[in-house]
Amino acid sequence: MIPVTEFRQFSEQQPQFRVLKPWWDVFTDYLSVVMLMIGVFGCTLQVRQDKIICLPQKMTMYNQTILLPNKTAVQPDVHEMMGRKTNLDFQQYSFINQMCYEKALHWYAKYFPYLVLIHTLIFMVCSNFWFKFPGSSSKIEHFISILGKCFDSPWTTRALSEVSGENPEEKVLLSRAILNVSVEGNLDSLEKTQSLKSIPEKIVVDKPTASALDKKEGEQAKALFEKVKKFRLHVEEGDILYVMYVRQTVLKVFKFLLIIAYNSALVSEVQITVKCSVDIQDMTGYKHFSCNHTMAHLFSKLSYCYLCFVAVYGFTCLYTSYWLFYRSLKEYSFEYVRQETGIDDIPDVKNDFAFMLHMIDQYDPLYSKRFAVFLSEVSENKLKQLNLNHEWTPEKLRQRLLTNHNDRLELQLFMLSGLPDTIFEVTELQSLKLEIINNVTIPASIAQLENLQELSLYQCCLKIHTTATSFLKEKLKVLRVKFDDSRELPHWLYHLRNLEELYLIGSLSPDASKNVGLESLRELKHLKTLSIKSNFTKIPQSIVDVSSHLQRLYIYNDGTKLVMLNNLKKMVNLTELELVHCDLERIPHAVFSLTNLQELDLKENNLRSIEEIVSCQHLHKLTCLKLWHNSICYIPEHIKKLGSLERLYFSHNKVEILSPHLFLCNKLRYLDLSNNDIRFIPPEIGVLQSLQYFSVTCNKIENLPDELFFCKKLKTLKLGKNTLSLLSPKISYLVLLTHLELKGNHFELLPPELRFCRALKRGGLVVEDVLFETLPSDIRDKMKAE
Repeated sequence: MIPVTEFRQFSEQQPQFRVLKPWWDVFTDYLSVVMLMIGVFGCTLQVRQDKIICLPQKMTMYNQTILLPNKTAVQPDVHEMMGRKTNLDFQQYSFINQMCYEKALHWYAKYFPYLVLIHTLIFMVCSNFWFKFPGSSSKIEHFISILGKCFDSPWTTRALSEVSGENPEEKVLLSRAILNVSVEGNLDSLEKTQSLKSIPEKIVVDKPTASALDKKEGEQAKALFEKVKKFRLHVEEGDILYVMYVRQTVLKVFKFLLIIAYNSALVSEVQITVKCSVDIQDMTGYKHFSCNHTMAHLFSKLSYCYLCFVAVYGFTCLYTSYWLFYRSLKEYSFEYVRQETGIDDIPDVKNDFAFMLHMIDQYDPLYSKRFAVFLSEVSENKLKQLNLNHEWTPEKLRQRLLTNHNDRLELQLFMLSGLPDTIFEVTELQSLKLEIINNVTIPASIAQLENLQELSLYQCCLKIHTTATSFLKEKLKVLRVKFDDSRELPHWLYHLRNLEELYLIGSLSPDASKNVGLESLRELKHLKTLSIKSNFTKIPQSIVDVSSHLQRLYIYNDGTKLVMLNNLKKMVNLTELELVHCDLERIPHAVFSLTNLQELDLKENNLRSIEEIVSCQHLHKLTCLKLWHNSICYIPEHIKKLGSLERLYFSHNKVEILSPHLFLCNKLRYLDLSNNDIRFIPPEIGVLQSLQYFSVTCNKIENLPDELFFCKKLKTLKLGKNTLSLLSPKISYLVLLTHLELKGNHFELLPPELRFCRALKRGGLVVEDVLFETLPSDIRDKMKAE
């Protein structure tokens, strides 16, 4: 007989694919095997045994005239042949059997086993075609691979244990601890708690240093999350798996109806006795035969049995069709998983992804439950948190501590997947700076950072615990926030009642400046410094609300024209004001009402004339004026009325002539006139006896007045990139000079009087190396000495 295993390639699939075979597919596979055995058994009988046995029917001898020796014609008696004598040999019987088999036997009786075999093979191919088709098999293989890894992942077990309140590791530790206590009888090291109702006292055991999920397993689980995301995006785009399965099911139903129809009509044609009439009388002497179909009885029974199996197979396929068309198999809801596990953010899926999950539920719903863990963002965030804690240990964080410009110990974290819990073990931390970190959650454990005073959030998506908010309200002094949209501003910043400095960087449209969030700044009762880098067209009301205690206001407007500045008049307590890149063409008149103003910065505006500077005489406390990076062509004589001015920044303008009245501001200690078109320095500069810093780099100065060297308190003198050709020996008057810049001029040698500038070292002398070599060797050696 032909072994059934020879046909296994028609239904063979990878063993792991069994999870996608529901009970009806498994049942029909077994039915196919039985039907296949029927077909193979029938075919074997057809080959090994005689198909049909025929005998000639009875016949009458023809009348013949017999001539006797005396020439008398005798008419013989007519009689019927009797017995089994046919005068046929074996070859004639074989010939008759073959002819009658081909001519007289019904085709259904001849080919029944072959039909069974063919139909069964078609059923087997249809049942497994979606596992073989290239467009669907690749998705199935990928899905099964991911499913197996998700099922076996230690993270799945841990996540489900956490949400169900069960922790196997802790249970083991607890049981061991109880056992040890019962043996040793020592209860002194045990801590009592009321968290377990089942036992009156819960023994708290120190957790081991190594987590139950090691670093390698955490990285593998993290990679698995990424695979699931990409696979979901790929599979949810189409429904080829669903369509393939529907088509093969419909084909099986059609095949079932066809088989039942023609087999029911033709099964009666399988008969034991067959009448055969073939015109072979000239070869055998007979024309009519009576034949016996030797396997008719068996084939008849097999056909009825086969019809029963096909009927069961067909009804199973009809049930499958009902399941396919009357259920939403292209949508899958994890509602029961969400209710059972408590993981509320598991998303529903669609198309082929949903269809495969429905198929898996028919195998074992546990697969979907464990697979759902890797669709949850909450679960992924917990894993990321665990990996972060593995990577960023407290020791590693302490190594990254630096002292910032506010003399605070600062920790900066950049582009992490979250906030490590180990940060809260670095209790000496004073400033925390987070940049481009998504899914930042500040837990209640931030209260452990008792020294925290400064927090910087640059493009971070932040969530905060209620207890953490209360802690920040009390402790936080400085907050910096960089955002892309005003809606990203954390709502809790408006309730930081002890906040002293607030720095906001982000885009705010004119309408956004009126929103409730900014207006609520009035609750910041201790706010003294406010810096906003945005795109205002007018000073928002929210800034005015804190005018009673605001001392420093910095507005960087990114080139947007700041039009309405009348609200500035209400900020009478301002000591520092910066209006940078606001497209101002004049000094705002509202500034002149700020009688407590000490520093005014109008950098990067469009100032061309500053005649209104005369009104600054009312600002008796103004010590610093920054008008740099504008288009100012001249300095008006009214500047002399700024008697309290100590620092003047006038670089990067278009000044050609210096007014002598400038040097009547005799309190000037810092004067920067670099990057202009100045050709001449008036001798009145000698009046500035308090001058310590003087810069005229990048101008067109040809000569220096001797009076410049009467400013004996000069420590920094920058003369680079001019057209100077001679440095006066009176440079020796500047005994306090520590920085002298001469590079980019036409000097041929340096005066040896530089020896008297005892504070000037080689590092502070900015000059070409060739020019430095013109100094006497003893001066060079002295300058090079530390």
